[in-house]
Amino acid sequence: MQMSLGEVLRLTLFGTSHGPRVGAYLEGVPPGIELDFNAIQDQMNNRKPGGRYASKRRESDNVELLSGVEGAITNGKTIEISIKNSDVRSKDYSFLPNQPRPGHQDMVMMKKTDGKADLRGGGTSSARLTAPIVAAAAIISPVIAKLGIEVNAHVSAIGSVRAIPIAQCPTKWHNDECQAIRCQDPESAVKMISLVEAHRKNRDSIGSEVELQVSGMPMGIGEPWFDGLEPYLARAMMSIPAARGVEFGEGFTAIAMKGSEHNNPWGGNHENPVMLGDKPDGALAGLATGSDFFCKVAFKPPSSIPQEQVTLNLATNEQEPLIVKGRHDPVLAPRAVAVVEAMAKFAIADLAIRGGFYPE
Repeated sequence: MQMSLGEVLRLTLFGTSHGPRVGAYLEGVPPGIELDFNAIQDQMNNRKPGGRYASKRRESDNVELLSGVEGAITNGKTIEISIKNSDVRSKDYSFLPNQPRPGHQDMVMMKKTDGKADLRGGGTSSARLTAPIVAAAAIISPVIAKLGIEVNAHVSAIGSVRAIPIAQCPTKWHNDECQAIRCQDPESAVKMISLVEAHRKNRDSIGSEVELQVSGMPMGIGEPWFDGLEPYLARAMMSIPAARGVEFGEGFTAIAMKGSEHNNPWGGNHENPVMLGDKPDGALAGLATGSDFFCKVAFKPPSSIPQEQVTLNLATNEQEPLIVKGRHDPVLAPRAVAVVEAMAKFAIADLAIRGGFYPE
């Protein structure tokens, strides 16, 4: 199965949710990058389970770099990222493979692999494999930093509660509620927490959204057509487990706009052209304009819920009730914030290296 992303900078995932480890091979990392292992672990902590509104699976998510690094400096060779799975409870999935879970990949993956796939915890399709993605992005973060690019995301919606746009939010994590739900809008964070708690009490889950802001991208990053900034990022974001939609800039609201409203004039001067307007496009024809770039990613409600559902029992060929046990997220966006940021960093770094923007 193909589990790779990127061209010059290339990431290939491996492992399963309940196997001994998950990891990735990261190719194309320029030599001479100094790694900050504390910063890498900080990014892992933002994604890992065990938080207030996350699965109670306890994983330290310590990153081991088995190759490609000498001391704390990249040597230009392939970096093997390894993260151990230390808190699996496979007994929670004893109903598999006979009772495929509603909303999960159990049935289709079993058919695709002729029954040979490891389905526990989602197997190779599990969000557990976002851990090496976050690790890879942390490793190449110095590329982003050297180019003066800032990547920032937060939870912009949970259910019917929508935060103010990320560009209008106050300081990044204003209070404990903002930190807990990963929303930078304090008023909305309190409402989001109340909504998640209500659904969890009812043994249910809720959909959510992450908004991304990328600032400081040099004009011209991106490639025409299929590897333009938006197409590349769309593929990266939609590969995150449970992602169900992505939009850029004005997104679907552009349907109701006129060209005279949507078009942004150029200002500045020949040496430093800038786009004007309240929210100028961060990309045109797949190329960065130098303005802030905005993206939203919608996530479905988590499929594993402790509420009785009905599914086909393959042993009896009858529809039978199923209660999914185990430790699962009631909402996905709070943990997905780190993954959305990681995907953006990886894709932009690959495009920057390909386009000759790095090294400057």
